[in-house]
Amino acid sequence: MEVLRPPIINIEGRLYRTNIVKEQSYQNEEDDEEDFSYSGAVDCGDEPCDTFIVEQTENGFRCAMEVPSVLYKYIIGKKGETRRKIENETRTSLNIPKPGVEGEIVITGQQRSGVISARTRIEVLMESFRKKQPFSHFLSFALNQSEIQERFLKFKEEVEEKHTQEQGVDGSIFQNPAKLHLTIGTLVLLNEKEVTQACELLQQCKKEFIDAITGGKGIPVEVAGIEYMNDDPAMVDVLYAKIHVKDGSDKLQVVADQLLERFASSGLMVKDWDRVKLHATIMNTLFRKDPSAEGRTISTNWKQAPRERESFDARNILKNFENYYFGEVNLNAVLISQRFSTDSTGYYTSSGYITFSSNK
Repeated sequence: MEVLRPPIINIEGRLYRTNIVKEQSYQNEEDDEEDFSYSGAVDCGDEPCDTFIVEQTENGFRCAMEVPSVLYKYIIGKKGETRRKIENETRTSLNIPKPGVEGEIVITGQQRSGVISARTRIEVLMESFRKKQPFSHFLSFALNQSEIQERFLKFKEEVEEKHTQEQGVDGSIFQNPAKLHLTIGTLVLLNEKEVTQACELLQQCKKEFIDAITGGKGIPVEVAGIEYMNDDPAMVDVLYAKIHVKDGSDKLQVVADQLLERFASSGLMVKDWDRVKLHATIMNTLFRKDPSAEGRTISTNWKQAPRERESFDARNILKNFENYYFGEVNLNAVLISQRFSTDSTGYYTSSGYITFSSNK
């Protein structure tokens, strides 16, 4: 991190600067400690702040804020150090629910500015450590229709028949055909309230722009051709099928990009790129050791445990299957898919969804 250009966190229109004041190596990630300072974009300590309520009481001021229970440990810190630091520097008291109990953190203090400052620090801690959590859900388009699955299994059979003698190629690195999909972006939803928030936001997106883009109809696409993620076809980790909108329009890309923008602005999704890379993973070396690693091909800032990958030589596969046809499908729904789950069809369990047209 550059000292003169530290990371900036945007929380509800307010900007915060993150300063690392010391680095310590702890056995558990909950012991990580960082110091956060406010950038002054909106000085809520001096002016009324309309993004949250600070109540005046007989003993001073009070502010309650909802915090997912999984984040309590970061606010408490190692042996309570972070909590004490916030309380001492803002002259407030923090009432934090017991571990695992969903509820509100209540901040009380003699000075309104101190209560606001304490809340500010907690918000920045939440935003920073949220990014350390593994993602729990992702927005997806399902590609597990029967024709696509059949053609994919035929592709897998031919590759195994002709190319298993090539380095790193074996049956373990193929996608589960029932879980073929396009990923728009990954979500960290830390409790049921955040799942509900994501579902409500998806419904809002449908009304605000998706219906207008799609015209209330599904988007017919062709799944054809293969490509690889990295620069060296002899050392590939991810091979994917390409997506082509049948009418040649960019409506699918626009829907995906605008969903990314809206969910990123809500704080539930990290935006790494300006555009979503729409692709259907068909081979992934992460599957070799972990068949449930589906979503990890998506580039995000969410913290993932490092793991070794054995790449494969895809040169002949690319040559022989460059324009392989997987089939056509009418994309008519966006789903909030739950990671590490399976529904009755073999696809991911859905926490919520929208359809483009009334007829699925």
